[in-house]
Amino acid sequence: MWGRNVYDSISKFLQFQLTVNIVAVIVAFTGACITQDSPLKAVQMLWVNLIMDTFASLALATEPPTEALLLRKPYGRNKPLISRTMMKNILGHAVYQLTLIFTLLFVGEKLGQTRCSARQQLGR
Repeated sequence: MWGRNVYDSISKFLQFQLTVNIVAVIVAFTGACITQDSPLKAVQMLWVNLIMDTFASLALATEPPTEALLLRKPYGRNKPLISRTMMKNILGHAVYQLTLIFTLLFVGEKLGQTRCSARQQLGR
């Protein structure tokens, strides 16, 4: 039961970390290429990784094992740690996060101005 719980925790941690790091690298690279300045500086990137690694590992490592873990078949020795389902989840979440971040990065100022101009027109 504990072994399966540890395996599941490692899988969840890897899925989370790969998603966050893929997004961070793409945002830093694309932002540097398009805006000629990286949206995240090196020190900011280190802080993001430190905070994300710490809280993710604490959250996933403190999950207690349950009896339900024993109801499923054990994984084989040659089973890859990152399965197809995990890869789909990683890519899906990365696309969602990238869409949101790039929208805020490139259109966020216009969205904020639109909201401010609407308030000015209403007299607020």
